[in-house]
Amino acid sequence: MDSTQQTNPFLTRGENARKVLQRDPNPHIFRPIAFRSITARNRIVVSPMCQYSATDGVPNDWHFQHLASRAVGGAGLVFTEVTHVEPRGRITPYCLGLWNDEQVAEFRRITKFIKEQGALAGIQLGHAGRKGSTGRACDGGKPLTRNEGGWEVIAPSAIPYGDGHLMPVEMDQATIREVLQAFSESARRAREAGFQVLELHAAHGYLIHQFLSPISNQRKDNYGGSFENRIRFALEAVDATRSEWPSELPLFVRISATDWIDGGWDLESSVELSRILKAGRQVDLIDCSSAALSPMQKLTIYPGYQVPFAAAVRNQAGIPTGAVGLIHSADMAELILARGDADLIFLGRAMLADPYWPIHAAKTLRANYTWPWQYERGDVY
Repeated sequence: MDSTQQTNPFLTRGENARKVLQRDPNPHIFRPIAFRSITARNRIVVSPMCQYSATDGVPNDWHFQHLASRAVGGAGLVFTEVTHVEPRGRITPYCLGLWNDEQVAEFRRITKFIKEQGALAGIQLGHAGRKGSTGRACDGGKPLTRNEGGWEVIAPSAIPYGDGHLMPVEMDQATIREVLQAFSESARRAREAGFQVLELHAAHGYLIHQFLSPISNQRKDNYGGSFENRIRFALEAVDATRSEWPSELPLFVRISATDWIDGGWDLESSVELSRILKAGRQVDLIDCSSAALSPMQKLTIYPGYQVPFAAAVRNQAGIPTGAVGLIHSADMAELILARGDADLIFLGRAMLADPYWPIHAAKTLRANYTWPWQYERGDVY
């Protein structure tokens, strides 16, 4: 387990915090930032958040209003929830997908509106691996049998996620090639749907993370064992994605910086992987989350508990990072950026609670930011 997270850096206010609270007239969080050919109007990102509301992977009116309202609310970059590259890669039967053209058509409506509001449209692509074929949390979140509409799940090794979970089928070389091809084809569809930023989901115990961690990857071939072998699938997934994703558009990768399990994937491994991704794989930012590989994890969460991971990767690997994890207040977000701990702030729960968080944050930080003209009469706070 990492020792990085044993203290909460936001419980004490040092010199940097005092400077931030003096209200910089040009807050870091509202400064534009460029990645390749595109520029985000600010550093606020709507983090991918599963809605579990799709039918056959197709986005609908719920997804439109969910993502459109956050773009209207002033975010710089709006991500879809994790969107799966093949049907067996879904977490639940209600997850989004991008494995056919019907899905592309519905995403186009969403990306068009997001961009019309001045935000960037982002999509996160992923594959659930052994954590697939489950029910929604609101329905109990239990693994689904075939009689319940479930499906066979795959993984680097035949090791279930936990007690009571489905036994995955160990992926052979042919299956690995199939999944990598699915990432490539989904990247093409993301391009055709009008997305401007693509993020690969290599965190939270899903398939790419399963290959990275020695807890879930006990293969004996060239995809298992050593660090170099365990990262092979991740690197190939990046290559497969980049083969269809335009060179002028940015590619992000979300990682779990640690498994929070002794002997698992850790921060040192994350830094080294990030160096490699920066050096030769055309990755533009590492989105630093943690955990969710196994029920054996042991961690304490608090506001900003994952920020030191973003800081370590940024400073040691020399690549831009995104900070995520119980970041609620404008002051905390501004402090993270002012201290140089990250380049972007990914907001999840805060954005669920308040689609207009960026506008309210601007008021708190006294930044020059306005409501959409249609909503100006609501500017009473």
